[in-house]
Formats: sequence, structure tokens, C-alpha cells
Amino acid sequence: MSNEQREYVKSYIKKSKRITRYRMLILVLFFAFWEFATRVGMLDSFIFSSPSRIVKCFIGMSKDFSIYYHISVTLYETFISFLLVIILSILIAILLWWNDSISKVLEPYLVVLNSLPKSALAPVFIVWLGNNAKTIIVAAISVAIFGSIINLYTDFITTEEDKIKLIKTLGGTKKDVLFKVVIPSNIPSMISIAKVNIGLTLVGVIIGEFLAAKAGLGYLIIYGSQVFKMDWVIMSITILCIVAGGLYKLISVVEKKFNY
Repeated sequence: MSNEQREYVKSYIKKSKRITRYRMLILVLFFAFWEFATRVGMLDSFIFSSPSRIVKCFIGMSKDFSIYYHISVTLYETFISFLLVIILSILIAILLWWNDSISKVLEPYLVVLNSLPKSALAPVFIVWLGNNAKTIIVAAISVAIFGSIINLYTDFITTEEDKIKLIKTLGGTKKDVLFKVVIPSNIPSMISIAKVNIGLTLVGVIIGEFLAAKAGLGYLIIYGSQVFKMDWVIMSITILCIVAGGLYKLISVVEKKFNY
């Protein structure tokens, strides 16, 4: 490694550490100001809660493990929804790529369904499927799947044409084109879409839990707001922020494993 390369690596590491410090500083200052504002009366702690009240609430609910139960329910529903979205999106995108006639028939419907407000479908799912986890998972899938299919299909059909021609010139079939060119070329795109979908499925799960749940962070938020237990509401929102960040980080780790 040359001296210039070493200097570049050092400056890059230094810059990354500085950015991390700034991020942590902003977070600490935010919570410090929030706590200060509630203690001096700038904010009403009953309505806005405070970091100390959130910690006390979390510790209180940890004693009977109820908070961990609610977190596990939301995570379970999110992971199931996410896996189903990824599997179904890839399979349907492959079908659309494989058969041009099917793609032309279904494309306008996918666009319409993707544009439809998914919260409007949740009450329909409750009537169809009942007030249970199945409804929440279907609601979460509906939030992410249509956009995921459209993006994957677009990436599939815009795969580098020269590589496809090379496979066909060498006597390859459409199956060979799919597994040797289209899918390998679009793994970075699939991972990027997965990053978006993990957040969308979490949003879908929370929407579903607002309407059809007896447990979960979404249930705590809606129930806490109804009985004016704002500590529950703000604590659940804070946990959701941590969960969302953790899930995104998990996909980023997978991305690094693939070296993309």
C-alpha cells in the first residue's frame, strides 16, 4: 500500500468516526433538551412524556416481561411479512419477466394496487380474515409487495443486453439467462429493495396492529393513546425507532457479506 493510499484510508476512518460522534452528539442533545424541557415546564410531561419517564415505564413493564412479549409479537409479524414479501416479489417478478404477455396484462393492475392507500384495505382484511395475526401479516405484505414487484421486474428487464446475447449465442436457454445473468446481475438491487421492504413491512405491521391486535407495539400505541397513558405511546415509538434501525443494520450486514 502506497503512502497516498494509507493517508486516504486514515482520513476516511477519521471522517467516519467524526460523523459517528456528531450523530451521537445530536441524539444526546435531543434527549437532554427533551428531559430539561419537561422538568422546567416548557413541555407537559403528561402529554410529551420524557426520557426518564420512558425508562421508568420500560423497567416497570420489564418486571413482568410484558414489554418483551409485545416486542417479540411485532418482530415475529414483521419477519414473517418480510420473508413472504421477498419470496413472492422475486417469484412474481420472474414470472412477469418470463412471459411478456402476462406482464403487459398485469402491469396496470400492479401500478393501481401500489398506489392504493393500504390503510383503506385493513378493515376489509379484518372482515375477510378475522381479528388475528393473519390479518396483520396480510396488511403488512400489501404495503410492500406491489412496489417491490414493480421495481424488481423493471430491474430484470433492464439487465445488460450484451450478456443475455452472449448466453443465447453460446446456446443457452431462457432458464440459463435467468439463473446465469438476470438474477446474479440483480442481487445488489434485490438487497436494496430488501432494505426498503424491511421498513415498509414494519409500517404495515403497525397499521395492522392499530386495527386488529391484542398484543404488539402498535397495540400499545393505540391502547395507550385511548387511555391517555402517553408513556406507553412514546416508549413504544422509541422502541420502534430502535427496532427499525436494528433491522436496517441487519440487512446492511447481509449486504456486506455479499460484498455489494
